[in-house]
Amino acid sequence: MTIVETVLVFALIPLAIYGVITLLTVRPKATRIPRYRPGQEWGYAPVWWSANPAGLSAEHHSATEPAASGSTAKGGARGNW
Repeated sequence: MTIVETVLVFALIPLAIYGVITLLTVRPKATRIPRYRPGQEWGYAPVWWSANPAGLSAEHHSATEPAASGSTAKGGARGNW
């Protein structure tokens, strides 16, 4: 083998493979839609999110009301027991 063949086999071919892998990795990031950054104008309508959409009905009881069974137990993130 000559020096040129050795360089092609052991240097350029691996570099080409790394280049293809790099392009495949970077491509999704370059084609993604722009992300929201703090301080930018928010161009979308506000949306209320609830893990339980049924809990948003008019029959929903507030956290300060005692439960219908007469239980007065309280708790929560504040630690008011």
